[in-house]
Amino acid sequence: MTEAAALPPPEPVRIGIVSISDRASSGVYEDKGLPALQDWLSRALHNPIEFVPRLIPDEQAGISATLIDLVDQAACSLVLTTGGTGPALRDVTPEATLAVAHKEMPGFGEQMRQISLRFVPTAILSRQVAVIRHQSLIINLPGQPKAIQETLEGLKASDGSALVPGIFAAVPYCVDLIGGPYLETRDEVCKAFRPKTAQRPAR
Repeated sequence: MTEAAALPPPEPVRIGIVSISDRASSGVYEDKGLPALQDWLSRALHNPIEFVPRLIPDEQAGISATLIDLVDQAACSLVLTTGGTGPALRDVTPEATLAVAHKEMPGFGEQMRQISLRFVPTAILSRQVAVIRHQSLIINLPGQPKAIQETLEGLKASDGSALVPGIFAAVPYCVDLIGGPYLETRDEVCKAFRPKTAQRPAR
């Protein structure tokens, strides 16, 4: 029996995915945020994933209530939002996220802007934040599917080496530290980083 075959199966994880858009939530156009999040996470993780999706308008109280529900009631270990993080009057996702936070994790927002600045100077207008509520990590992502992938996965050179690390490389260890399931990434999509003392045998 090989070592990989002898490993226990990956732990299941429940992930909340939230697309925040007035027009998509009212049916004016098709939402692309939820499919983009679900596709990337399904490719990146070995873990069996139960997605808890929400498509909601840009209303601060409603966004906060959704995040509380996904963490406190649905018991999601990870919640990813997309949309509503710019400077426009209706962009209130960061405020709604900070309002439900127990701890802020500013490094995620800093790195997201560094990644986006490789493409557009207007990345400095983005206001994405990441926070911890109870035993859940909540991260605001950009609104466009291409930007979602770049932010999570990072940028790679033509030979496959990393140019700029994506934020998801730090997510599994963060989830470990707050008492969540052990997330196992597929290295070809995104290689998680953990200290050696926190690593389990690779699959």
